[in-house]
Amino acid sequence: QVQLVESGGGLVQAGGSLRLSCVVSGSPSSVGTMGWSRQAPGKQREFVAQITSGGSTDSADSVKGRFTISRDNAKNTMYLQMNSLKPEDTARYYCYSSIRGNTYWGQGTQVTVSS
Repeated sequence: QVQLVESGGGLVQAGGSLRLSCVVSGSPSSVGTMGWSRQAPGKQREFVAQITSGGSTDSADSVKGRFTISRDNAKNTMYLQMNSLKPEDTARYYCYSSIRGNTYWGQGTQVTVSS
């Protein structure tokens, strides 16, 4: 059974940093593209960043230059290094992964940035 578990969220002041992690279990040899989305209260879920199994990345304009996505295929783990955080980055962050044509989601981790 495929499971994605996020960690690393928390409360941080504006300008601070956090690193999120997402571990995939249950299908270690079939993990394709992985990524992060976020959802703030009262808003739709939005794309943050993604990374292919080969390491190609893409990110939303709102986080370019501040967030860095990476992955360790040997550990089936993906990371999101978030620097220069802003109050508008406050949201629940969800990781997702494409595995054998299906998309799986984690339960999310809360990031709160105080001004």
